[in-house]
Amino acid sequence: MKAVVYEQYGDPADVRDVPDPHPAPHGVTVRVEATGLCRSDWHGWQGHDPDIALPHVPGHELAGVIESVGARVTNWHPGDRVTAPFVCACGTCEACAAGDQQVCARQTQPGFTHWGTFAQYVALDHADVNLVAIPDGMSFAAAASLGCRFATAFRAVVQRGRVAAGEWVAVHGCGGVGLSAVMIAAASGARVVAVDISPQALDLARKFGAAECVDGASTPDTAAAIRELAGGGAHVSLDALGSPATCAASVNGLRRRGRHIQVGLLPSLSGTTPVPMARAIGLELELLGSHGMAAHTYPPMLELVRSGVLRPDLLTTSTITLDEAPAALAAMGTAPGAGVTVIEPWR
Repeated sequence: MKAVVYEQYGDPADVRDVPDPHPAPHGVTVRVEATGLCRSDWHGWQGHDPDIALPHVPGHELAGVIESVGARVTNWHPGDRVTAPFVCACGTCEACAAGDQQVCARQTQPGFTHWGTFAQYVALDHADVNLVAIPDGMSFAAAASLGCRFATAFRAVVQRGRVAAGEWVAVHGCGGVGLSAVMIAAASGARVVAVDISPQALDLARKFGAAECVDGASTPDTAAAIRELAGGGAHVSLDALGSPATCAASVNGLRRRGRHIQVGLLPSLSGTTPVPMARAIGLELELLGSHGMAAHTYPPMLELVRSGVLRPDLLTTSTITLDEAPAALAAMGTAPGAGVTVIEPWR
């Protein structure tokens, strides 16, 4: 099969022929029809994830068709249209038994713990625990976003953030996760303040329901701007980008007893990120992490998609070929872009 491969962190990737994957007894092999380009893939390519062994094939958001199944798989068959969370859970550890597969102690992640979805085929573990059927009528391009950015945003806003109608929600960073969060929060009845440095990203945020937008490139103190727009601060604030500046701004933009949700990865040279804890203490803020979404919790989100309340298909702003993927991956470091880029490996 053809796949995007890099030999060293940060070195240019290329498209080459590599061996086809084979399913584990509990797993499946999926023909990848569409896969999203996510900032997490860029972090992996930069060497920010110690699980990655070189050489490596990135990619973790996928939609496709089951090609082959392992001997112990009971619920899925070749030809089924599927997607999966980027966290593939084991189904048997303590976290999984509690229903928290997104923090499984023995999780695998395509594109991180093993070769990923920037390829024509990918192997996925523990299929009976992790696969999700793609609803009838949903395109592969739209379904590809469900495994990471859209489902991650849904859990961050709805399950972790506990957003309620009428609340103010701030979203820092309007890439794929951030725009998904804007759409989901607005559909939940919240008033959304979107923050980004890209005019194009802010235009998309308005399109997807943001009531207010803050241009981070021209606003010296985005947290102060949010507090003013939201009459004292946001009830819920998400750092969807992942940087010390956006993390601090998210916390500082909250009102009393607000909820900060950290979604974007936060690599740094020291391994830690400064957080304004004095404000967290004084205002009794909640500081929460959010890490994907378990497959068994997809039905409420999929019902909102089926009914047209949520439109992940509208988030896709460009589709590219596998040959174009290495350059697009490298560009994320300097120009993350707006919207969602989807790779179609068979084009």
